[in-house]
Amino acid sequence: MNKIFVISEIGINHNGDLQIAKKMIDASINAGADAVKFQKRDIEIVYSKEQLKKSRISPFGTTEREQKEGLEFSEKEYDEIDNYCKKKNIIWFSSAWDVNSLKFLDKYDLKYNKIASAMLVDEGFLNEVAKRKKYTFIS
Repeated sequence: MNKIFVISEIGINHNGDLQIAKKMIDASINAGADAVKFQKRDIEIVYSKEQLKKSRISPFGTTEREQKEGLEFSEKEYDEIDNYCKKKNIIWFSSAWDVNSLKFLDKYDLKYNKIASAMLVDEGFLNEVAKRKKYTFIS
Protein backbone atom coordinates (compact mmCIF):
# COMPACT_ATOMS: atom_id res chain seq x y z
CA MET A 1 0.00 0.00 0.00
CA ASN A 2 1.28 3.49 -0.85
CA LYS A 3 1.37 6.10 1.87
CA ILE A 4 -0.14 9.52 1.18
CA PHE A 5 2.50 12.28 1.31
CA VAL A 6 1.14 15.22 3.31
CA ILE A 7 2.62 18.69 2.76
CA SER A 8 1.86 21.44 5.24
CA GLU A 9 1.65 24.81 3.45
CA ILE A 10 3.42 27.44 5.51
CA GLY A 11 4.05 29.76 2.56
CA ILE A 12 4.41 33.26 3.97
CA ASN A 13 1.84 32.67 6.73
CA HIS A 14 4.66 33.05 9.26
CA ASN A 15 4.32 36.83 8.77
CA GLY A 16 8.09 37.22 8.59
CA ASP A 17 8.52 35.86 12.12
CA LEU A 18 10.93 32.94 12.51
CA GLN A 19 9.37 31.91 15.84
CA ILE A 20 5.94 31.66 14.21
CA ALA A 21 7.51 29.60 11.40
CA LYS A 22 8.97 27.21 13.97
CA LYS A 23 5.61 26.90 15.72
CA MET A 24 4.01 26.14 12.35
CA ILE A 25 6.66 23.49 11.68
CA ASP A 26 5.97 21.94 15.08
CA ALA A 27 2.20 22.03 14.50
CA SER A 28 2.73 20.40 11.11
CA ILE A 29 4.75 17.61 12.70
CA ASN A 30 2.09 17.13 15.39
CA ALA A 31 -0.58 16.93 12.68
CA GLY A 32 1.37 14.19 10.91
CA ALA A 33 2.70 16.12 7.91
CA ASP A 34 5.57 14.62 5.97
CA ALA A 35 6.92 17.97 4.78
CA VAL A 36 6.51 21.72 5.18
CA LYS A 37 6.59 24.16 2.28
CA PHE A 38 7.55 27.81 2.23
CA GLN A 39 7.63 30.45 -0.53
CA LYS A 40 10.68 32.37 -1.71
CA ARG A 41 10.68 35.34 -4.05
CA ASP A 42 12.94 38.15 -5.09
CA ILE A 43 10.54 41.06 -4.83
CA GLU A 44 12.63 43.15 -7.25
CA ILE A 45 11.93 40.55 -9.95
CA VAL A 46 8.42 39.41 -9.09
CA TYR A 47 6.85 42.85 -8.59
CA SER A 48 7.07 45.98 -10.69
CA LYS A 49 8.52 49.19 -9.24
CA GLU A 50 5.07 50.74 -9.58
CA GLN A 51 3.47 47.92 -7.60
CA LEU A 52 6.09 48.18 -4.85
CA LYS A 53 5.48 51.93 -4.50
CA LYS A 54 1.74 51.51 -3.89
CA SER A 55 0.35 52.36 -0.49
CA ARG A 56 -0.49 49.52 1.81
CA ILE A 57 -1.00 49.56 5.53
CA SER A 58 0.69 46.56 7.15
CA PRO A 59 2.65 45.73 10.29
CA PHE A 60 5.79 46.35 8.22
CA GLY A 61 5.05 49.85 6.96
CA THR A 62 2.94 51.81 4.52
CA THR A 63 4.00 50.51 1.09
CA GLU A 64 3.73 47.26 -0.83
CA ARG A 65 7.56 47.09 -0.78
CA GLU A 66 7.70 47.25 3.02
CA GLN A 67 4.99 44.62 3.32
CA LYS A 68 6.64 42.24 0.83
CA GLU A 69 10.11 42.72 2.35
CA GLY A 70 8.69 42.05 5.80
CA LEU A 71 7.40 38.65 4.72
CA GLU A 72 10.65 37.44 3.13
CA PHE A 73 13.15 35.51 5.21
CA SER A 74 16.87 36.24 4.89
CA GLU A 75 19.56 33.64 4.23
CA LYS A 76 20.29 33.53 7.97
CA GLU A 77 16.63 32.76 8.67
CA TYR A 78 16.52 30.09 5.96
CA ASP A 79 19.65 28.56 7.50
CA GLU A 80 17.74 28.42 10.78
CA ILE A 81 14.72 26.81 9.09
CA ASP A 82 16.99 24.26 7.43
CA ASN A 83 18.65 23.38 10.74
CA TYR A 84 15.36 23.31 12.63
CA CYS A 85 13.71 20.98 10.11
CA LYS A 86 16.72 18.66 10.14
CA LYS A 87 16.64 18.60 13.95
CA LYS A 88 12.90 17.87 13.90
CA ASN A 89 13.31 15.29 11.11
CA ILE A 90 10.83 16.83 8.70
CA ILE A 91 11.38 17.56 5.02
CA TRP A 92 11.13 21.19 3.95
CA PHE A 93 11.11 22.84 0.57
CA SER A 94 9.90 26.03 -1.02
CA SER A 95 8.11 27.41 -4.05
CA ALA A 96 10.56 29.66 -5.86
CA TRP A 97 8.83 32.49 -7.72
CA ASP A 98 11.83 33.44 -9.87
CA VAL A 99 15.19 32.10 -11.03
CA ASN A 100 17.15 34.08 -8.40
CA SER A 101 15.10 32.45 -5.65
CA LEU A 102 15.49 29.04 -7.27
CA LYS A 103 19.27 29.49 -7.27
CA PHE A 104 19.16 30.73 -3.67
CA LEU A 105 17.32 27.57 -2.61
CA ASP A 106 19.91 25.36 -4.36
CA LYS A 107 22.17 25.99 -1.36
CA TYR A 108 19.92 23.79 0.76
CA ASP A 109 19.88 20.77 -1.58
CA LEU A 110 16.14 20.39 -1.09
CA LYS A 111 14.54 17.11 -2.07
CA TYR A 112 11.63 18.70 -3.93
CA ASN A 113 10.65 21.71 -6.01
CA LYS A 114 7.21 23.24 -6.16
CA ILE A 115 6.00 25.35 -9.05
CA ALA A 116 3.82 28.23 -7.94
CA SER A 117 0.72 28.54 -10.10
CA ALA A 118 1.82 32.01 -11.22
CA MET A 119 4.97 30.48 -12.71
CA LEU A 120 3.28 27.80 -14.85
CA VAL A 121 3.47 30.01 -17.95
CA ASP A 122 7.16 30.94 -17.61
CA GLU A 123 8.91 28.44 -19.87
CA GLY A 124 12.39 29.74 -19.03
CA PHE A 125 11.73 29.30 -15.31
CA LEU A 126 10.28 25.82 -15.83
CA ASN A 127 13.38 24.81 -17.81
CA GLU A 128 15.58 26.05 -14.95
CA VAL A 129 13.58 23.94 -12.48
CA ALA A 130 13.80 20.90 -14.79
CA LYS A 131 17.61 21.19 -14.90
CA ARG A 132 17.68 20.30 -11.21
CA LYS A 133 16.13 16.87 -11.95
CA LYS A 134 14.17 16.80 -8.70
CA TYR A 135 10.68 15.58 -8.08
CA THR A 136 8.55 18.68 -8.70
CA PHE A 137 5.06 19.46 -7.48
CA ILE A 138 2.95 21.56 -9.85
CA SER A 139 -0.24 23.35 -8.87
